[in-house]
Amino acid sequence: MKSPVFVSFLVFASLVSAFGAERSPNIIFFISDDVSWNDYGCYGNEGARTPNIDRLAANGLRFTQAYLTASSCSPSRASIVTGRYPHNNGKAAELHLPIADHLPWLPEVLREKGYYTALSGKNHMRRENPRDTPPFDDISLGRADGNRGGHAHWMSVTKERPKDRPFFFWFASYDAHRGWEADMEWEAELYGPKISPQAVEVPPFLIDSEKTRNDLASYYNEVTRFDYFIGKVTEELEAQGVLDDTLIFILADNGRPFPRAKTRLHDSGMKTALVAHWPNGIRDPGVCDRLVSVIDLAPTAIEVAGGKAGPTFQGMSLVPLFSNKEKSVRNYAFSEHNWHDYEALGRSVRTESHLYIVNDRPAKAWQGPADSVRSESHMELQRVLKENQLNDVQKDVFLAPRPVVELYDTKNDPHQIHNLAGEASVSKIESKLALILKKWRQQTGDSSPEHISTDEFHRETGVRVVKKDAFRGETPGESKGAAKINRAGPR
Repeated sequence: MKSPVFVSFLVFASLVSAFGAERSPNIIFFISDDVSWNDYGCYGNEGARTPNIDRLAANGLRFTQAYLTASSCSPSRASIVTGRYPHNNGKAAELHLPIADHLPWLPEVLREKGYYTALSGKNHMRRENPRDTPPFDDISLGRADGNRGGHAHWMSVTKERPKDRPFFFWFASYDAHRGWEADMEWEAELYGPKISPQAVEVPPFLIDSEKTRNDLASYYNEVTRFDYFIGKVTEELEAQGVLDDTLIFILADNGRPFPRAKTRLHDSGMKTALVAHWPNGIRDPGVCDRLVSVIDLAPTAIEVAGGKAGPTFQGMSLVPLFSNKEKSVRNYAFSEHNWHDYEALGRSVRTESHLYIVNDRPAKAWQGPADSVRSESHMELQRVLKENQLNDVQKDVFLAPRPVVELYDTKNDPHQIHNLAGEASVSKIESKLALILKKWRQQTGDSSPEHISTDEFHRETGVRVVKKDAFRGETPGESKGAAKINRAGPR
């Protein structure tokens, strides 16, 4: 019987032979900002308009069980670029804080393999101490040329790249971060008509009202704009004759900026759409139901580039799935909820059928980030709360204290509404996942500090209550030196 390592080598060798050993494939990560997994047409949302993403998904792999490590912008992005769990990235476990200096980033590894690397759009990642050589060859940040979505330079980077080297592009939009801007600069000839509020899908934990629907419609417009610029880049790649030689991943950094989504450990916050497109490398396209984590993307990119991920990368390569989408690469996916505007500390482990959550700060509500608290959708929940008309699902946004343990059957309860923790029928599953999560926390050097970062904003109004960065405390894993620990825990 051949070893898994030998099989992986054979898979890679077959891919190399397909596009020619003389040149590695190009790689692009398209990363949206604050978009939940089920807000694309190819994931069954009939109100969404994402024709370009849908087209890539139809000819590639569409993952149905892809999970983030943090539903929080900078910790999530840091985790993707280093292939490590947030608490193993040093202070970067929490929002706006830097990645430990000694950790290699994906673009640095690819540059050593001869790649031209560029970041365009939103960055939100930094080291403790800047280096003379930036992690990317080219960095074009922010919003320019009248384009406020972060994709202003995507086309120029694609057109003006060195043509004698393979490339790695980190194309990150501000779509769909609040406040909404697509509505203000909407060009119907580019994006088509604006999304109708009547077409949006209102999740059961929000109030189905005109204000909520308008809020969701504006968010959907941002998703459509993200899709449009993906289409422009792929059209250019096709015109250059390199689209088939380019591995494209499309994902988000965290869930939509609405109550019970962004910052949550539940699927509405932590599950991401993940589309992979690479005609010359993906031999078994279609829908992939296997469990994957975003820390797997960096090792995958390194392998298709002809390398091997070093010891700091905790993820698993997804290359075996390119030839057999039914193959399992991991049994568990782990996620964290650390400080993001508000004090919080929770952990979760997922299998392909269950989600298990432990909350180390159960006294605190998980109401969502401050920009969500200031939203019309959140205010609608507050209005109905005052009228004492919220159902149990909607009350969860304000629930305090929260359960210490939550367990969900994700196949039969996709919104994670029915907490099964403590029920005799699932006692064996609960015990097993509790043990797995505990082992992961121990092996990766996770910790639950007594003095962690406190609330920066008011929990009911979203208004700042303390001076910026005056509230920072110890970050998870800091006391155990987790940034120097490379063990990945159970996989």
